Amino acid sequence: MIYYILLALIAFLMCAGPKEAQTAVPQEKGTYMHIKVKEYGEIIIKMNKDEAPNNVANIVKLANEGFYDGLTFHRIISGFVIQGGCPRGDGTGSPGYRIDDEISPKLKHLKGTVAMANSGPNTNGCQFYICLGDLPQLDRGGYSVFGQVVRGIDVVDKIAGVNRDPRDNPLRPVIMEQVYEK
Repeated sequence: MIYYILLALIAFLMCAGPKEAQTAVPQEKGTYMHIKVKEYGEIIIKMNKDEAPNNVANIVKLANEGFYDGLTFHRIISGFVIQGGCPRGDGTGSPGYRIDDEISPKLKHLKGTVAMANSGPNTNGCQFYICLGDLPQLDRGGYSVFGQVVRGIDVVDKIAGVNRDPRDNPLRPVIMEQVYEK
């Protein structure tokens, strides 16, 4: 009898599988950006290399150089976006150059969409935002969509809920500890 109970327990554990296997990164081909956010968790973004090749290459280059490590999500607008990647931490910084827009009618601003923040046409650099909901008003052009959150939307939602000042700046820094492409 004990033999059958042990056998059943082993079979159950084998079917349940290791916890790591249940939380593995999607194995779909492509480029993924990982953002480890201090005290919040990890956001994984599938990059749209076919639709925004120059903007994706730029973000990947900056991430691999460690540009984003230690920067913050400096702007959080409830129901709209969380924005980060500014080296000054206030939305006015750049990497020292500009990248042209790559706007695809195939890519829409849905919850979890990641796109370049800019100050006008062809002024993309290092700042990006993640949509907190579907935002069809942004599909009229002007923003280069370069990715979609595939894991960690709960982390995005936690960040969206932080306390902010009247200008939508978090009262406590929301820090990107490590950003890398894999």
